[in-house]
Amino acid sequence: MAKAKEAKNSTKSKTATYQNYIGGEWVKSSSGEWFENVNPADTSDVVGRFPKSNAEDVNAAVEAAKTAATRWRRTPAPKRAEILFRLARILERDKNKFSREMTREMGKVLKETGGDVQEAIDCTYFTAGEGRRLHGFTAPAEMPNKFAMCVRQPIGVCGLITPFNFPMAIPSWKLIPALVCGNTVVIKSGEDVPLSTVNLVKSCEEAGIPKGVVNVINGFGEAGEALVNHKDVRLISFTGSTDTGRIIAEVCARQNKIVSLEMGGKNAIIIMDDADIDNAVEGSLWGAFGTSGQRCTASSRLVVHKKVYKKFVEKLVERVKRLKVGNGLEEKTEVGPVINQAAMDKILSYIEIGQKEDKAKLACGGNRLTKNDYKNGYFIEPTVFTDVAPMMRVGQEEIFGPVTSVIPFGTLDEAIEIVNNVAYGLSSAIYTQDVNQAFYAMQELYTGICYVNSATIGAEVHLPFGGTKGTGNGHREAGTQVLDIFTEWKSLYIDYSGKLQKAQIDLVEI
Repeated sequence: MAKAKEAKNSTKSKTATYQNYIGGEWVKSSSGEWFENVNPADTSDVVGRFPKSNAEDVNAAVEAAKTAATRWRRTPAPKRAEILFRLARILERDKNKFSREMTREMGKVLKETGGDVQEAIDCTYFTAGEGRRLHGFTAPAEMPNKFAMCVRQPIGVCGLITPFNFPMAIPSWKLIPALVCGNTVVIKSGEDVPLSTVNLVKSCEEAGIPKGVVNVINGFGEAGEALVNHKDVRLISFTGSTDTGRIIAEVCARQNKIVSLEMGGKNAIIIMDDADIDNAVEGSLWGAFGTSGQRCTASSRLVVHKKVYKKFVEKLVERVKRLKVGNGLEEKTEVGPVINQAAMDKILSYIEIGQKEDKAKLACGGNRLTKNDYKNGYFIEPTVFTDVAPMMRVGQEEIFGPVTSVIPFGTLDEAIEIVNNVAYGLSSAIYTQDVNQAFYAMQELYTGICYVNSATIGAEVHLPFGGTKGTGNGHREAGTQVLDIFTEWKSLYIDYSGKLQKAQIDLVEI
């Protein structure tokens, strides 16, 4: 017993301790408090200790970003891009290490965390290229001997608040465009996945990004609230729940801040009667249960034509039952744990709601896994509800877990109405062999992203990402469209006529 206790203490003493990054220095929180980052597949495995930051830490980070802002803004954009290209190469070099550490702290399987880091790499390479393409444009002036053009200018200090489900990809979506545009940033890491943000920021440090340009604070709501409310933070970019996003929007509106929100989704795949059913089943599995359903783009509704409904459901349920749930570090695992106790409780409560809703059937799953290797983790069986009516809660509300609902329909117009009739509008998909049906669906589905013969997940960094309705506030991340978040337009007029010319008043003789 004494030896076991000694071994346990020895393991605990080896737990890594991490710090905030403020003004180019790694520092403790002024609170003197710490929180533990645990592995959701095995909560006895402590990934690391992180500073529990408060408003004082936020003030220091914002001040550092503010101090660095002028120098960074005046650094030529192509030079800023060169540093970011170096960052991309560092991320490439350390991809395997970062992927394994991400699986340990977040839970999703290694192939997915590898994709997460790769997305950060892709985003960095693509967006760094905009350092030589931060285009404005010229336009004909109304008056003779006058030149008119417009250019982009950086916003200033940006606050970035990121979630747990894409621990490096989503921070990169915000960080890299902000930097190439000449802004300085304070990142508030996701409290469940702080190590991945620290890894990203350490890579920035190694790449040679100047002190104060990038700052990271770790912690919980107190730190996030202080960042949103700070008078010197000009922009807040937030990815997370719709409820939190609305609160942030209200605060930013009162303070006249720029705010970019990426929030929830209740995404659907339409499976037509001419679809390749096996392909549709594979897409549905990936869309519904990839990242244990913890994606804002997850395929949480499968809207299936009545002619193929029975066949599709049989094939889907058979495949879902064979999915291997387990620790994401194990090669054969297909579905990892959910992120924490609160998430597990919410998902299980929705499964209970689904079982109580009239006519919906629990086709498979529905239970927490607790025995043997599952006993210390947050594991839930992949779950399928069938015969779901469109207005049932499991068909309307975001569950954010390994749960999907199968909904029957009769016509394409009926299916499109089902897809559109939710509070969100992020992603949609249709499986069909009919090009006319595909293009009609792409036209009528009111979502920010639409796929044909694929799941609702799989966005690429060179196209805009975002949604309609309750999913966001109209901004788009990724692509070149993200530049419109992190820059403001400045119009420039140069009159070389040698006299006062009054636009719209002085008429030009022809």
